Amino acid sequence: MRNISDVIEKYLKSILHESPEGTVEIQRNDLADQFSCVPSQINYVISTRFTLEKGYLVESKRGGGGYIRIRKVELPGPTTLHTHLHQTIGDEIGQTAAEGLIYQLVEARFLSRREAALMTAVVSREVLMVNLPYRDQIRARMMKAMLISLLN
Repeated sequence: MRNISDVIEKYLKSILHESPEGTVEIQRNDLADQFSCVPSQINYVISTRFTLEKGYLVESKRGGGGYIRIRKVELPGPTTLHTHLHQTIGDEIGQTAAEGLIYQLVEARFLSRREAALMTAVVSREVLMVNLPYRDQIRARMMKAMLISLLN
């Protein structure tokens, strides 16, 4: 059985996908009532699964008429993707940012789940057993090399 976080994430992604603007506005308490959970569960899902690294922009307004707005940030088209990736990765990239970028590329259908799994395994800190900052520099070079090969 799936846990409540997975269910909430799937629901939010489905309404985001149906939105013509790629944006959804929710009221945290209303969503918590809908899923019979505490509002902090909604916060947890949004803060861990809808991050900028994963391709989402989240803004919130507190108070009585408050809301949480989630917007899907689209990757550029294939012609400018290489430039975008080079700028995003830079000379070094941390594991969380690398995994978020890989996730975003899968969501945009530039990578298969299998390719993503291989990339994620290769760039993990358990494999790159080198001290910082060299680990992040090696990870960046490896990411660029793999993505150039896969996206050409």
